[in-house]
Amino acid sequence: MDISFLFKIAGIGLIVAIMQQMLSKTGREEFATLTVITGIIVIIAMLIPQLSSVIDEISAIFNL
Repeated sequence: MDISFLFKIAGIGLIVAIMQQMLSKTGREEFATLTVITGIIVIIAMLIPQLSSVIDEISAIFNL
């Protein structure tokens, strides 16, 4: 994993947190919840290819 990947995840988390707070303060809790769920899904979608490459490297190390 590259450090820029971690910065992307942190940036998405920061943007989602700001949007969630703004939507909650204006009384739109449903949209705030949907924003958080969408942010989680985006981060998971970004992590899946990274996890598969880690698994491939581990299997290559142990000759599995």
